[in-house]
Parts: sequence; C-alpha cells; structure tokens
Amino acid sequence: MKGSTHRRCYCRDPKTGKPLGKKCPKLSSRKHGSYSIRQELPPREDGTRRSFSRAGYETLKAAQADLDHVRALIGLTDADDPEGTALIADMLEEVGDEKAPLPDVEETRRRLKSGQDLIGRLTVGDWLDQWLDGKRIRKSGVTRYETDIRMHLKPRIGHHRLDRLRVSHLTEMFTAISDANAEILEQNAQHREALDELATVPWKGLANRARRKSMKAAIDAMPPFRRVTGPATRQRVKATLRAALNDAIAQQVITFNPATHVEIDAVRKPKALVWTDERVAKWRETGEKPSPVMVWTPKQTGAFLDFVAGDRLYAMWHLIAFRGLRRGEACGQPWSETNLDTHFLTVSAQLVQDGWDVETSEPKTDSGYRVIALDDDTVGVLKRHREHQEADRAEWGSAWVETGLVFTQEDGSWLHPGKVSDLFERLVVASRLPPIRLHDLRHGAATFMLAAGVDVKVVSDTLGHSDTRITRDIYQSVLPQVGKNAAEATAKLVPLQRKTEAEQAAREAAKAAGKAKKKAKAKGKGKKKGKQKKPKE
Repeated sequence: MKGSTHRRCYCRDPKTGKPLGKKCPKLSSRKHGSYSIRQELPPREDGTRRSFSRAGYETLKAAQADLDHVRALIGLTDADDPEGTALIADMLEEVGDEKAPLPDVEETRRRLKSGQDLIGRLTVGDWLDQWLDGKRIRKSGVTRYETDIRMHLKPRIGHHRLDRLRVSHLTEMFTAISDANAEILEQNAQHREALDELATVPWKGLANRARRKSMKAAIDAMPPFRRVTGPATRQRVKATLRAALNDAIAQQVITFNPATHVEIDAVRKPKALVWTDERVAKWRETGEKPSPVMVWTPKQTGAFLDFVAGDRLYAMWHLIAFRGLRRGEACGQPWSETNLDTHFLTVSAQLVQDGWDVETSEPKTDSGYRVIALDDDTVGVLKRHREHQEADRAEWGSAWVETGLVFTQEDGSWLHPGKVSDLFERLVVASRLPPIRLHDLRHGAATFMLAAGVDVKVVSDTLGHSDTRITRDIYQSVLPQVGKNAAEATAKLVPLQRKTEAEQAAREAAKAAGKAKKKAKAKGKGKKKGKQKKPKE
C-alpha cells in the first residue's frame, strides 16, 4: 500500500493567514519545518478509505523509521486473513487518533496469535472484575478478594491500563495507603479528644447544655472512627493483585507481573508465649497480655478443663486442647468421619464464616485432609458426649435438626463458629485464668506435643500443616520446665574440671583452716623463743 514521507512547515501568509505549506521559501533550509508520514491502511468494512498519519519528526531518518514500523505491523497478516488485517488496521487507526506510541511488532504478533486485544484497552479494574467473576473457590475466599479489590486496588490503580502497570504505580499505591493511615490515626485521635472533652462538660446549666450541643454538632461533623490498613492487610492486598496478574500472564494478556517486585513492610507474626507465673502476675497487675498469642501451661489447661467439665460443649474444648483442631474443623466434624472404635477421626469438612453467615466447606488445602489419632481419655469423652447428644435427640423428637455433626446446638443444628469463640472467652473469664483465644488452645496442643517429645513431622500432620517449618516457626512455644531440662542436658555434654559449689566451699574451708593452723603454730614458736634464758653478761 502507498506510503510516503514529506517535509512541511506551519508558516502562514501574512496577508491571507493561510498555511504556506510547500510554498514556504524557508523550506530550502534543512532546519526549517518538520517531517511527516502517511501510510494507506486497508479500507473499512463499508469500503471507505483510511490512513495512518503522523507529523513532527525532526529528521527524515526518524520519519522513515516510523513509516517502516507501520508497514511492518501491516505485514504481520497475510492477504488471505481479512480478519487479522482488519484488526491491525483498526489498531493503527486508533493509535494514530490517540497519538499513542506505535506498538512493538513482536508483541503485536504474539497478541494477534493468542487472540488478545491488540491495542491493550483493558484496564486493571476491568481485569480484576473479570478475574474475580471467574474464581471458583469458597464464598469466604471470594469475599476476601472482593474486599481487597473494592477497597484498595480499583480505587487506586484500577484506571491504569493493564499492560502498562508498573512497579512504580504499586509503590505509589502503598505509599498512599501509609499516608492515609497517618491521616486516619490523626482524625481518630482528634475524635477521641473531642469525646473526652465532652465528657468533662456538666449536664446541668443552660450554658453547659448549649456548649454540649455545640460540641456534639462538631463531633458529628468529624469523620467516624476508622481502622488503619495494617501490614498484614497490605500484604494480603499485594497477594490478591499478584494472583490476579499471574492469571493474566497465564492467559497471555500481559507478560510482566509488577506485584512480584514491589517491596512493602514485612509482617512479623507474633510468637506464642506461655503464661508463666511472672507473666500472670504482671497481667493481674496491669491487665496487659505479653503477646497476642498466649498459651496455657499444662496445669492451667487442666484447671480450665476441670472448670468447664459440666459444660455442654466440654468434649469440643477437650478435643481442641489435646488434638489441635481448628475452630471450623471442630464445628464441622461429622460422626461419619469419627471412629471411636479404632481411635481415629478424619478431618474432611469445616464450617466457615462469610461475614456472619456460615457455610460448610472442604479443608482449605490438601494437608487439611488428615487422619488424627485419639487417646483413650479423649475417646471416652467423645463417647459420653454422644450419649448426651442421643438424649437431646430423644428429647427434641421431630424438632431435632439432623446434621450428622459431632458438636451441635441443643436442637442438633449447626454451631456458629463466632458464637463458639464468644462462649469460650466468657468461660475463660469465669475461670479467672489468664486470657487466651480459642485458637490458642490449638497452639497449646502443638506445644504440649512438642514438649512431650513427639516428632515434629507427626505434630505437623496432626495440625494439618503443609510444611514442618510452619510448625516450628509458629507453634513451638517452649514450656519453662522443658527449656530448663534442655539447658541442663546441654550443659552436661561439656566436660569441665570445675568442682561443684559444695566441693569448692569445702576446699576453701580446708584451705582457710590450714592457714589458721600454720598461723597458730607460728605464734607458738614465737612464745617458746621468748621463754629462753638470757645469756650471762
């Protein structure tokens, strides 16, 4: 197809005001004017002609290079491919109208072969919506992704073209989130100060009531209390975007994932600490927990289980405390997967929350499917629980809800995981033991197994971890006595010639006695010499 380069200027006739074009007398100078290109494109579907035009090149060489680039793009399709030819022509027409850079020839060839949009009009927001619609995971997972997309990703980077998303865009996004956090903290502090000041104003008196009314109006006009976006949430937002962009790469929509290269603050996972006597004393004095994750000692766990022995869900607390089931796994454990004769149960289902709604789900990972051995005492506890459940079934009669689960409400219906956690917290407060969360019973189970010398691989399998490193990093809280025993065993490995403290004291005493004896002997000799007769003069 026809294409050409030409030089022109934008000088105008001083009399008529019309462009001089090629008639400009200054065009004879190479430094005057600029070069332009024009390339004929395949006609539109209705047969009308169209072309690609661009001006403003300083040199003929630069203009010719872009003209060759346009021709190379047109040459990507064969004459017997009218659909591909039309796509290339549409792309070049839009690029020319938008004055956008010419697309890379090889990238365009790849997009053409894979059936992708040649001009990359897909935005990050459009792709995230498309990606989320295609997710086939449990509802709570979709809700989490949707929250990240709606609250953070679309408002901040959704307008960017997907194929032009860069690491710098993501760095700016997370910087903006940090700046917003600082603003939220400041606004929350101002709101709190205003409420505290309002609390000091008396109710009585006309002036006081007027002041209170004015202060309340000012407080109502303030932004409401808001939560900041913490490090864990920022990491989760990054993970959501990384997963979405990885799928875009898999579908050959893009070739680069900037979310894998952006750096944000790392999340330091809290280590589980044991409620030692010293920590309990400080907690009783200040009311502060040393760590978000706290673990009871065996004695404290036994005291709690004794305290709740008459609770209807005692068997659940016992099972979590000794075998480390997750809350949702315990709530969703069916009798069909609980074999008390062989002392095993199989974790194959769980109840999960989506907001406040509850749904049944399979374990999140393959390692979540697992067989857990039961000790004799736990089997006895579950047998007594089953007897009580049978009595409840008979009492409710036709109103009984048959769910087939081990732990249920009084009428046999599902337990709400959130209400189970609330009940546990109330029982802990009533027991007057130091506070832990329900999930911390699971931490305790892992700690007790490790302290009892159970192989870490067995502990990891019991807990449903995919890697033993997770078990070591998160759950290996060493009980004080276990640590003391380990220290003593380590010290005994090193041979030392030092005497024990008793031996050293005895040696020092003997040494002191010897010195005293020598001193006394020396005094005795001195006295004996003094008694000798004086020589005659």
